Amino acid sequence: MTKVSRNLSEGAVTLATGLVLWLFTGDVHTPVVTLTKAGVVLMCVGGVLPATGLYRRVRGRAQGRPTGSG
Repeated sequence: MTKVSRNLSEGAVTLATGLVLWLFTGDVHTPVVTLTKAGVVLMCVGGVLPATGLYRRVRGRAQGRPTGSG
């Protein structure tokens, strides 16, 4: 598994986990961290990971192309 595909899959799982926490744990009270806020943080991290993977994929393709000037 390449780093790009790993970023995409980990980001999707993290985003889905954060979404579940945000939607379904509104009435659960924990002493230290509110689970809905933890879900929002996980969704943010889960959104950055696929964006990083897509950026690396596009950047790798752009660097692999010949420039045509030589």
